[in-house]
Amino acid sequence: MTTTEAFLFVIGGVLVVAMTARVAPRIRVAGPLLLVLIGIVASYLPFLPDISVNPELILVGVLPPLLYSAAVSLPAVEFRRDLLPIAGLAVVLVFVSSFVLGTFFCLVIPDLGYPLALALGAILSPTDAVATAVAKRLGVSRRVVTMLEGESLLNDASALVILNSAVAAFVMIASTGQAPPAIDAVGGFFWAVFIAIVIGAIVGYANLRLRSWLRSSAATTAAGFIVPFVAYLPTEELGGSGLVAAVVAGIVTGQGAARWFTPEQRMSDRVTWHTVELLLEGGVFLIMGLEMSEIVTGTANGIHGIGHGLWIAGAALGILLLVRTGYVALLVWGQGRRLHPRRTERLNAISDRIDEIEAGGPEQYGDRGRRITEAGWNRRLAIFRRRISRAMSDLNYYRAAPLGWKHGTIIVWSGMRGVVTLAAAQTLPADAPSRHFLIFVAFTVALTSLMLQGFTLPGLVRLLRVSNEDDENLVRSEQQRLEREMHQAALLAADEGSLTRRDGTPFATEFAERVGPLFLQAGEAEDDEARDILELRLALIRVRRERLIELSSGGQFGSAALRRALAELDASQINLELRLESAD
Repeated sequence: MTTTEAFLFVIGGVLVVAMTARVAPRIRVAGPLLLVLIGIVASYLPFLPDISVNPELILVGVLPPLLYSAAVSLPAVEFRRDLLPIAGLAVVLVFVSSFVLGTFFCLVIPDLGYPLALALGAILSPTDAVATAVAKRLGVSRRVVTMLEGESLLNDASALVILNSAVAAFVMIASTGQAPPAIDAVGGFFWAVFIAIVIGAIVGYANLRLRSWLRSSAATTAAGFIVPFVAYLPTEELGGSGLVAAVVAGIVTGQGAARWFTPEQRMSDRVTWHTVELLLEGGVFLIMGLEMSEIVTGTANGIHGIGHGLWIAGAALGILLLVRTGYVALLVWGQGRRLHPRRTERLNAISDRIDEIEAGGPEQYGDRGRRITEAGWNRRLAIFRRRISRAMSDLNYYRAAPLGWKHGTIIVWSGMRGVVTLAAAQTLPADAPSRHFLIFVAFTVALTSLMLQGFTLPGLVRLLRVSNEDDENLVRSEQQRLEREMHQAALLAADEGSLTRRDGTPFATEFAERVGPLFLQAGEAEDDEARDILELRLALIRVRRERLIELSSGGQFGSAALRRALAELDASQINLELRLESAD
């Protein structure tokens, strides 16, 4: 393919992705699924050349920004609340699925050997984020969506660590005749995760500081593009999981954006990364379909044949669904125990005990208590109260969005394979026996999973009659409480006279006393007074945002309510700043 042809192909691909994003909602089909179908049809057109993309381009150039983008918008509060089940899906289930599939492949493809069989099992184990997009559009419970999103963010790293260990074992056996000790693989996994978390957190924090210093939306957006790669590349060099590092950097950035970024930066980031996500994800699924004809041809000319590959792929998909069903059933049963009434009783008892301790004061602990200052005593009590309040909020969340068998069914059927499976399959060693056949099996499982589960998931949701009405009621309730908290903070700041203009100068006392009637009618006041009113409204927005940031760290409010409130404050601030600029 010439350079001109490559550019034309890219231009055509972008147009197809953009038009699919417009058409897919109208015909009620997820965009990625439609792109795969378009790619398969196009791959058999005689005037199009065979498409083959270097898997390293996907693993290094596509996956880090895709995962980073998803992590930035991850609902962190809900992610924390269900961290254990998410980690189970992303790590434990991937390990179990990989080893069960590895055993199966070793039995049905005798010339493969266990290391490569395990590698193929790891390739097929991670789920794809396309399930999250489908579930969101269908109005599934936010809790289910968060678990699916968290699983798809983290399980890629688990699968790739197993894949790399299995390939290393294959290479070592081929060269020395001996397999590496299993302890090396276990130690490698924990090191890969540890170093990824450290580097990802450092890069995420550095990203916040640098971009808050740059200020300009265009400059910070440009700097933001390199963040996932800055996290990925050094982590991989140190033997860690670059994908986990990109995810951690995204989570740190997403959680710090309210404190460090300007409203313009936050709005720019949302639009920019949504566009990047649309193009990268759509491009990969389009390429997935375009590569299918070449893979089918290569398999048809091999020793195993297409028929053999189809039944193995079908059996593998069935095993994946069976293992996932068993694990999710245990998960749902375990989550039901978190709602036991005794947990509420224990929390209430602890809260009452804190009241008793507060009433008694530090003196009740004798000399040790008298050495505690009043500020230190109040700080310790506040920490304990915040923990109890967070635990009670978590219980309210679990009650509002319980996991039942219907939700478990959706979690099972949403476990589709996709981008990582396609990219990882093509990283198998060039000298691996029946390499084309193994790639064909992986592609067939991914395609069948996407088509079968993706197209039937909407019907399954309608059949189960699952809705997120309780979620919406909880969000509305939290929004009302959040609005009251921010309003009280603004009133307190106004009473204390602590409000200032953007340049730090205080407002005149007499102005603050009579500003009420004119507060929402700045256009009817004199020019100078109208400007002061706009400045006052900006000052109140700053106070409300500070209270919002304070409340967001307490775990008492969900991510949806917090983000809606922040978006409203950002929009109001930008509107007021534009009005002030026009008045200058």
